[in-house]
Amino acid sequence: MLTNHEEPSLSPELTPQPAAGGALVPAPREPRQPDLMVPIRSLGANHRSRIAAHLKELNAHDRYFRFGYAANDQQIQRYVDGLNFDRDEIFGIYNRHLKLIAMAHLAYSDLDRSQAGAEFGVSVLQHVRGRGYGARLFERAVMHARNEGVRTMYVHVLSENTAMLRIARSAGAKVERDGAESEGHLLLPPATLDTRVTEMIEEQLANANYQIKLQAKFIRKTLNAMVHGWQPGDPDRRANKRVTIDK
Repeated sequence: MLTNHEEPSLSPELTPQPAAGGALVPAPREPRQPDLMVPIRSLGANHRSRIAAHLKELNAHDRYFRFGYAANDQQIQRYVDGLNFDRDEIFGIYNRHLKLIAMAHLAYSDLDRSQAGAEFGVSVLQHVRGRGYGARLFERAVMHARNEGVRTMYVHVLSENTAMLRIARSAGAKVERDGAESEGHLLLPPATLDTRVTEMIEEQLANANYQIKLQAKFIRKTLNAMVHGWQPGDPDRRANKRVTIDK
């Protein structure tokens, strides 16, 4: 299931084009470069705890949109524990404090990607909505699925989740409503040299960005420890430290 409340901002290649019989198919154009570079990193099993923390921070309404029901913390933990990082792809956006503020789950129906479909789900924390993170994650997931040889991408959402339905329709997906739920089917064009190179560069930049944030966090913690460990105007404490050192 999907959750987001952002207006879509999609690449021209995902704009539907009329074909014979009035059907909509993806336009055979290459993706435009995004107006804002958002480092989107592929997440492994070592990020499982941060994924759980991110999803548990969603409020009841967002959990309802993301999972199709108001999942409690225990249900979210079971979902996170069951993530298959060998089969599926998890994408994330971290802020400068290394807090996971947005993530997407691209779940494959089969290990053989050329024979599999892929279902997309996304969540964005409330305080960072309106920055296009949901649309950026969608574009990244589409590009990755294309590069993996996937031909069909699915979105399964609550019918009231109009923002994500709008993103799916703008991408050229055929959306079918069945009461309280709706499902979109998006046919993907084949991968190109540009999509493969673009994904490789974006992943490298995202990894570099993550390492910089990791080092910055370490430096901040070290400086904070030094500041709190040294308190001027406390001669007894300084004297005790000197005695300890002399020993």
